Amino acid sequence: MNVSVVGSGYVGSSVAACFADLGHDVVAIDIDEDIVERLNAGESPIHEPGLPELIAEHAGGRLRATTEHAALAETDLTVLALQTPSREDGSIDLGVIEAGLRDVGEVLAEKEGYHVVVVKSTVIPGTTDERFVPILEEASGKTAGEDFDVAVNPEFQSQGSAVDDFLHPDKVVWGTTGDERTLALLEELYDPLVTPQDVPVVRTGRREAEMIKYANNVFLASKLSVINELGNICKQFDVDSYEVAEAIGLDDRISEQFLRSGVGWGGSCFPKDTDALRAAARTSGYEPTLLDAVVGVNDGQPRRMLELLDDHVDVAGKRVAVLGLAFKPGTDDIRGSRAKLVIEGLLDRGAEVAAYDPTAAADAMADLYPDVDYVASAEEALEGAHGALVVTDWDEFAALDEAFEAMAAPVVVDGRRIVEPRDGITYEGLTW
Repeated sequence: MNVSVVGSGYVGSSVAACFADLGHDVVAIDIDEDIVERLNAGESPIHEPGLPELIAEHAGGRLRATTEHAALAETDLTVLALQTPSREDGSIDLGVIEAGLRDVGEVLAEKEGYHVVVVKSTVIPGTTDERFVPILEEASGKTAGEDFDVAVNPEFQSQGSAVDDFLHPDKVVWGTTGDERTLALLEELYDPLVTPQDVPVVRTGRREAEMIKYANNVFLASKLSVINELGNICKQFDVDSYEVAEAIGLDDRISEQFLRSGVGWGGSCFPKDTDALRAAARTSGYEPTLLDAVVGVNDGQPRRMLELLDDHVDVAGKRVAVLGLAFKPGTDDIRGSRAKLVIEGLLDRGAEVAAYDPTAAADAMADLYPDVDYVASAEEALEGAHGALVVTDWDEFAALDEAFEAMAAPVVVDGRRIVEPRDGITYEGLTW
């Protein structure tokens, strides 16, 4: 089928490439001319494993890009994958997606035939019914449910594994009004993915689909904070929290996933979605005490990391290496990175910070922390350092034996349990 995808960021670019890989003809629509040019040249606009290969394979064939929203008139279905960033109070800013909806609505005004707009962006329950549908009706002059429909189809893709998550999902969620025409288009869109793998499809209402996305992420964030809390307690009793996690993970009710204690969760999704749900709960008159505690535990993990370093080194005036700037391996995204809090703490202590990450752009971090020395390798960061903090679990950080031992003061605080403790290195695990 013919599909248009509005927005070519972390979600949109991977969704567009994956739909093309499923056999659909896809046009990616973005206002950024550089992104459009890169997609048409067969280049990925973001760092994401597997995505460059998909884009290179399908660009110029089943995948093309344009800055013109008019292109969606030639498609059967439009996927909205636009950002919903956080405001200072944690609530989401709908400005970008609402502007995109108006552009879509103006094209629908001239389009003949039934069209479905699919919301992949993460929004608070009720947003599609109360905000998005009226915008499309006003911009198009048409009636929802008659001339067009809006469905909610949340994404469950993690950065660093977005392509694999899309192509091998544990579920697909469709939130609709129950219109058979809409469901038929969604079935056609996802059939090449769902049928061969027998993927469960959750058919529900739009509000429920919106909430499922938040519930999924907030539950996982909560699970990580629970294991970090347990890990902090384990450290007090000299107990290996990873052995504890391995054991409790065998319980089917718990499972082993997301039981790695460490410096905490970051990124664009968990912090944004948790904050948004907390803000929405307060607006509705409910105080989300548990979720506040989940965030509180997470925010405290970088501080604990620095306190462990303080136990061994007075870092004032000394070089300290920060290994890892991206919020997780497999991505170049620094949004919500734990490294930010670690760097802030080190600078407050008067340390001279040297930082390295294999993919994250130093320029973006340098805008925030210009006094940091951003170097080209882990070995260079460690040279002459009186301490090293492992913030992101890139595999290459596990093989730095000689570089760690050659430090001015070989003190390593590992926030991800990737470094093997060894003689000649003063080693501190964060929560084990």
